[in-house]
Amino acid sequence: MLNNKVIVVTGGAGLIGQEFVRTIVQNGGTAVIADIDIMNANKVKEGLLKEYQTSNIDVIEFDINSENSIQDAIDYLDNKYHKIDALINNAYPRNKNYGKSLLEVEYQDFCENTNLHLGGYFLTSQKFIRYFVKQGSGNIVNISSIYGVITPRFEIYKDTEMGMPVEYAVIKAALIHLTKYMAKYCQDKNIRINVMSPGGVLDGQPQLFLDRYNANCASKGMLDKQDLGGTLLYLLSDMSKYVNGQNIVIDDGFSL
Repeated sequence: MLNNKVIVVTGGAGLIGQEFVRTIVQNGGTAVIADIDIMNANKVKEGLLKEYQTSNIDVIEFDINSENSIQDAIDYLDNKYHKIDALINNAYPRNKNYGKSLLEVEYQDFCENTNLHLGGYFLTSQKFIRYFVKQGSGNIVNISSIYGVITPRFEIYKDTEMGMPVEYAVIKAALIHLTKYMAKYCQDKNIRINVMSPGGVLDGQPQLFLDRYNANCASKGMLDKQDLGGTLLYLLSDMSKYVNGQNIVIDDGFSL
């Protein structure tokens, strides 16, 4: 379904990013792991190359908050592949103070984390849109969250060390509208821009939290990272060529 497509995954060496790379490779595409941690990205690449016996995985050092880094990546890919079919905005940057409760968040940290994450998605998208306009086509998939759609369920975090940062909720909500804005702006340019809003993904969370989370779901509860692949594949493929500016929620009913 993705034969001959060149697809960039920012944060491609992370938990969900790696799974997105797998989905691309499994369906015939060339996956570009675009990550600020180049050493880890290369380790991920080597592991996936052995796993799938393919050469369709590339690695680029990529900082979503650096104009030069983004442009250098675009130039490299254009020179090597002569095209870029799609961008997945998946990176998750934050500073060392990220994750504090509402009344403990310093204003500077709020602004910095919002700029790193939402600002980085804006900057990366803007640069790629300019390239896609010249190319005559393009596709962007942004990764938001159910907490960009609904207010946090603070009660499921009680008596755990987990929490729901205010920056995260604000960023993910804004990202959904940014997606719609960009899709509308680009609707006459043969560029599609959509957003996925996943529910929670299993990553070693405590059982108390999982029990509370799962009680809000229809059947499975907390997702495995593999559960996101089908929706991503749909948005990257020609099956969704008339889908534009949409937010697709994958959460087993948690947000209902």
